[in-house]
Amino acid sequence: MGAAVERFVRDVVTTFERDPRRGAHGPSDELVDELRGLARAAGVLTPHILADGSHLSQSETAYVLIRSGLSPLGPLACNTMAPDEGNMYLIGKAGSQAQKDRFLAPMIAGTARSAFFMTEPAIDGGAGSDPSMMLTTARLDGNHWVIDGRKAFITGAEGATVGIIMARTDQGDGKIAATMFLVDLIEAYETGAIRIERVLDTIDSSMPGGHAVVRIEELRVTADAVLGAPHEGFRYAQVRLSPARLSHCMRWLGSCRRAHEIATDYANRRHAFGKPLIDHEGVGFMLAENLIDLKQAELMIDWCADVLDTGALGTAESSMAKVAVSEALMRIADRCVQVMGGTGVTGDTIVEQVFREVRAFRIYDGPTEVHKWSLAKKIKRDWKAAEPVA
Repeated sequence: MGAAVERFVRDVVTTFERDPRRGAHGPSDELVDELRGLARAAGVLTPHILADGSHLSQSETAYVLIRSGLSPLGPLACNTMAPDEGNMYLIGKAGSQAQKDRFLAPMIAGTARSAFFMTEPAIDGGAGSDPSMMLTTARLDGNHWVIDGRKAFITGAEGATVGIIMARTDQGDGKIAATMFLVDLIEAYETGAIRIERVLDTIDSSMPGGHAVVRIEELRVTADAVLGAPHEGFRYAQVRLSPARLSHCMRWLGSCRRAHEIATDYANRRHAFGKPLIDHEGVGFMLAENLIDLKQAELMIDWCADVLDTGALGTAESSMAKVAVSEALMRIADRCVQVMGGTGVTGDTIVEQVFREVRAFRIYDGPTEVHKWSLAKKIKRDWKAAEPVA
């Protein structure tokens, strides 16, 4: 399947990379639908989920998602893009059969987009990298839950039809708890219970609907909207977040492989001072360093995927992979721009976009510094639990 995905992305998807429907807030749904129609015809739509509903292993997923990422439009066309890919994984793990039939099936079919409502506006003092700060609440009212709050950086909220909302709930023991709710966004938008305040102007532009600030007011949902069990939202977040971090690494590794190919081609064709650019050490060495970083990123992804495939949550491992891969990919994208000079900062190739997307990736799904801080805490815990060093 990976080879088929790569052929489709290289031969078909890349021809859409200058399509005017690629807007500042992401490709239009019209373009996404067209691309998914082509992927469906080619047999490469949602390739990480098999016909029986089972999910590829993480190692197998890496083989497919890296290749879908060879174009910034590839994951959208193949239906392997965030947040849908992570939401499909979570609903598949925690959803009831009725929820899978109603919400997951159209997502797998590529006819529905979704959004994951967790992050909150910093100005409100809400949850960002620390979900325990969550201010959005859900309270029981008879056999309904009533949800109120504001969310920020909600990718794809504009145009999405399926929503997973994470809210603080009271389980009666005084401890901080959260619950996830699976909701019909069309209905919520029509009633005004969920309202998009604005779509943010961000450095990246690969995801349909952009990243929105959203207000939730008196959103009433029945008990069957709870995803999994009540008050288990933080646990389900970990189920989703580790594979989702790794999936981001996979997709953007594919994009950086392609950016490196473009920069390499440029350096071999472009001449300056009597010889091809690649024959100048300053340029040749940058491409050599790219090759090293690309391989290291690939190996980190493979290692973390193997850990997740054992059934482990892989929280620390996914943090390490996310830091190592995102930082390596940033170096690669930056070198590609530098090698290509003025051409590298134009929209004539995807290199400029890849640079912007990867810069955002260093923050999305947890900034590098938050992951390092989390790892440092683990180091301290492990030290305290270990036998004293003689």
